[in-house]
Amino acid sequence: MPDSAAVNTMFARIARRYDLANRLLSGGIDRWWRRRLVAAVRRAHPQVVLDLATGSGDVAFALGRGLPAGVEIIGMDFCLPMLDEAEAKKRRAGGYANVSFRPGDGLALPLADASIDAVTIAFGLRNMADRPRAIGEMRRVLRSPHGRLFVLEFSQPSRWFRPLYFFYLRRMLPRLAGLITGDRAAYEYLGRTIGDFPGRERLGAEFRAAGFSSVTATGLSFGIVALHEATV
Repeated sequence: MPDSAAVNTMFARIARRYDLANRLLSGGIDRWWRRRLVAAVRRAHPQVVLDLATGSGDVAFALGRGLPAGVEIIGMDFCLPMLDEAEAKKRRAGGYANVSFRPGDGLALPLADASIDAVTIAFGLRNMADRPRAIGEMRRVLRSPHGRLFVLEFSQPSRWFRPLYFFYLRRMLPRLAGLITGDRAAYEYLGRTIGDFPGRERLGAEFRAAGFSSVTATGLSFGIVALHEATV
């Protein structure tokens, strides 16, 4: 599992160019992945949403645009420079009155039990130092019954696509990201965490072990990303 302090420091280093790197390295398809996530959350009709590991706030802002104006959206992250980027984006955009940002660690969420209708986490679960504990914390803060967890995360791609994908992940991505952010080492780490992350079935089993039910996973983009949904 990743080391929390090292992950925090790494994201602090790349915070200012994180969004640019995401757009370029994904070819812009990250926007479509977020739209799929928002559409799934909208179908659950939540009133309070926690976007955990919100980073620079892209998912929180997408939720703000895609959900009814009365829905409260809390973006939470333990990396303060990333939250600074999110706050700066909010000021530049104007609006988003229902979106707020708070510091918080996914291993010990500063939220009351059963206080959230839906939790989203996009590309952050693999960076948790203790994944079972983080999943347990998400379940703790979700209201029962019918609280919903939505996890958008890298997964293991279709077998035929794996050679090309892992060549890009291990050889091309760190070089390109190093040019964009000036921090090749950060993306070598991210590439390793993507390659080592469990596939859909194994991750689904972890959600069930934490007490979630109705666990589903939808593969996107040849399976390199999966959208997981689970119910308390």
